[in-house]
Amino acid sequence: MSARDLFVYCLIMATVTYLIRVLPLILINKKIENKFIQSFLHYMPYAVLSALVIPSIFISTGSYLSGVLGFVVAFAMSMRGRGLFTVAVFTCLFVFIVDSILCLI
Repeated sequence: MSARDLFVYCLIMATVTYLIRVLPLILINKKIENKFIQSFLHYMPYAVLSALVIPSIFISTGSYLSGVLGFVVAFAMSMRGRGLFTVAVFTCLFVFIVDSILCLI
């Protein structure tokens, strides 16, 4: 791949990314009053984040077992109202301990 091709690809990518972000601002001038669309837009970030994060939980650890157990711990702690930082720290420590125990076995 030449430097010219790389530049063209980056320019196309930047243009498409810019258009995706700017077109809704240009096309929608008034407040969205449709409850379905409001609900869709409200939950979209959570759905996208879940779709990106959850698969990598299971494959980023030393074994699937530690990933599944870490997911269970994170889910349980978040359901009990713990904060994001607390859930992340304790889940990482738990997965580290489980991976260490699995290495000994």
